[in-house]
Amino acid sequence: MSEQTVSNPNTKKKILLIDDDKFLLDMYALKFSKAEYEVESIDSTDLALKKIQGGYVPDLILADIVMPGMDGLDFVEVLRKDKLVPNATIIMLTNQSATDDVGRSQKLGVDGYIVKATTIPSEVLSEVEKICSSKKAK
Repeated sequence: MSEQTVSNPNTKKKILLIDDDKFLLDMYALKFSKAEYEVESIDSTDLALKKIQGGYVPDLILADIVMPGMDGLDFVEVLRKDKLVPNATIIMLTNQSATDDVGRSQKLGVDGYIVKATTIPSEVLSEVEKICSSKKAK
């Protein structure tokens, strides 16, 4: 008989969603909540950074690139430079598909890049889970 790994229901994965579009933020929060994630939604990279600097440690961060103030890539750059949440899976969830943004994301070592305009919410969820699984396998 093969051994199965049983996940503890008390250890939900913590996900930090960062997007300045309230509608999308609410929609993704609902989608991930229903998939048993503990969701924290923030509409500002500055507030998200303060929350993390204050001790919040998410397992997963989904961040938009185009944000007021500090953009999503600058946010990731600060996380990397200050060695905040080094074990978190970081995925850019954005409408930016320019080669420059994708290249900069790769240089910053993000784990995934999802273009919102071409992905429905259920596909975002499955893509996120696929990225997390492949990161664990490494």
